[in-house]
Parts: sequence; C-alpha cells; structure tokens
Amino acid sequence: MSVLEKIGNFFGKFMALIILAVAALALFVPQSCLWIQPSWINPLLMLVMFGMGLTLKIEDFALVFTRPKDIIIGCVAQFTIMPLLAFALGKIFGLEVGLLAGVILVGTCPGGTASNVITYLSKGDVALSVGMTSVNTLLAPLLTPAITYLLLKESVHVDVVSMFLSIVKVVIVPIGLGFVINKFFGKFTQKIGAILPAISVIAIALIVGAVVSRNSQKILTTGAIVFAVVILHNLLGYACGFGLGKLLRLNVAKTKALSIEIGMQNSGLATSLAGTAFPALAMATVPGAIFSVWHNLSGAVLANFYRKWEEKDEAASSENSSGNAQ
Repeated sequence: MSVLEKIGNFFGKFMALIILAVAALALFVPQSCLWIQPSWINPLLMLVMFGMGLTLKIEDFALVFTRPKDIIIGCVAQFTIMPLLAFALGKIFGLEVGLLAGVILVGTCPGGTASNVITYLSKGDVALSVGMTSVNTLLAPLLTPAITYLLLKESVHVDVVSMFLSIVKVVIVPIGLGFVINKFFGKFTQKIGAILPAISVIAIALIVGAVVSRNSQKILTTGAIVFAVVILHNLLGYACGFGLGKLLRLNVAKTKALSIEIGMQNSGLATSLAGTAFPALAMATVPGAIFSVWHNLSGAVLANFYRKWEEKDEAASSENSSGNAQ
C-alpha cells in the first residue's frame, strides 16, 4: 500500500473523530480557529465537489436509464422528506428565523459524498447511492432554491437567483470539471484518487472550524435546541428512508442506500448557501456546521449497525439452509 493510500485510508477511517475534534476546539477555544477565514468556505467546498467529480464515470449516470424507478424514488424522497422534516422541527422547537433558515437549507440540499462512503461501509447498494447523489446534485440548482423559498417566504426574504448561481458555481462547475478530467485523464485521476478522502475531510474540517469558531458563543447559548433539532432531523431522515424502502419492498441493499442518502445531507453546501442567501442572518450557518459533525458520527454508527444486521441475517439464513438440508 502506497503512502497516499495510507493517508487517504487514515482520514477516511477517522473522518468523524477528526471533524468532531475540530468542532470541539472551535467551540471551546474559538481563537484557535479564527485564522480560518469565512471567505475560504466556497473555495473549500468547490475543492470537495471537484474531488467528487474526479470519482464519477459515465456508468454512474447510466444507472438513471437502467434503473429509473430507484433513482426517481430517491430523488422524490430526498427533496420532500428532509425539507418537510426540517420545517416541522423548526416550528415545533420554535427556532428563531436565522436557525430556522439554516435548518431548512440543510433539508433542501442534496446528499453529499459522505453518503456514498457510509453506504459502502454498510454493504448497501453503492451504485444506487452514487446515482442518487449525482442526480440530486444536478437537480439542486433548481430544487434547493425553489423549496427553500416555498418554506421560508413567510419568514424571511429568500434570494433565489443568488442561491441558484451559487450552487452552479460551487457545485455544478467543479463537479463537471472533475468529471471531464476523469474522462480524458483517467490514469492520472486513479493515481491521485487515494488522497481524495484526506483532502475532503480536511476541507470539511476547515469549513466547520471557520463557522463554529465565529459563532461559538451563540452556539453555547442556544446549543441544546440546535443540537436537538439537527440530531432529530438526521435520525428521522434515516428512519423515513428505511421505512420507505420497506414499504416499497426494496431489497436490503437498496433500503440501506435509500436510508443513508435521505438522512445524510450536503451540509457543507448548506453552510455555504447560508452566507450567500441570508447574509444578514449569522446563525443561518450554524445548523449546517453542526450537521457536518453529527451526520459523520451517526453515519459511522449506522454503518456498523447495518453491517451487523446483514451478517446476522446471513448467519440465520445459513442455519436455516443447513437445518432444511438435514
């Protein structure tokens, strides 16, 4: 194993703990992370999206045509369940407008690359996960601003055009560039692919550090409510995805992928959009930063649970087969 692979594996394995450590440092010792400038958030997210583009192949989009039903289920669920959960939780907990806007932004964003990693670790349908993430990300420039506007128009002005342009610049263009480079320089991207997890984790950690350090006092003041909403939003997303998979009688691998894709959001994008769409609402960036920390932790735990669940099922099936054979 090369040095790059070892570094990439290390960051991939300890992603949740690294981001948690940075978040804790930024929260309790904010001056330690104030050197990370808010103006870095968009370039850092563009770097993550560029890395995602480098991993995409034409075959990933072929899934849209070979298994359209699965992709449509994932898309409709992504852009209905999470936004509605965010809106409902925000109202139930009486969040002030800045936090409400931030939570709803998390809900209206597509899934991120972390969902693909967690699906892989869960022994879920990785092809479906990548297909859903790719299609949802391409739909985001239209659906994220539109749904955010519908849910927030009574509470705050939503700059739909700025959100659309921001998603195109920060998400679509870097992914497209990465995709083209991977298409024409595949051998090169394979060589650097091993280090991409490390780059993504570092970029996300820096985004979390920048946001949390500048809002540490506000987070500590309103922390319990914000954390409760973020945690419930994420866990209910997993549960709804799992329930939907069972309701539609999808197989175990597809159900896992759907559950993880719905529950895990591109919270880095939500943090970035909060600064673009709601510049006057400083707290709008906080839910995305907290979600970045929490969903990596919960995703790691869920992957472990799903993996053991399947192993138990396989063991039970093996015992039943042996019994029937006798």
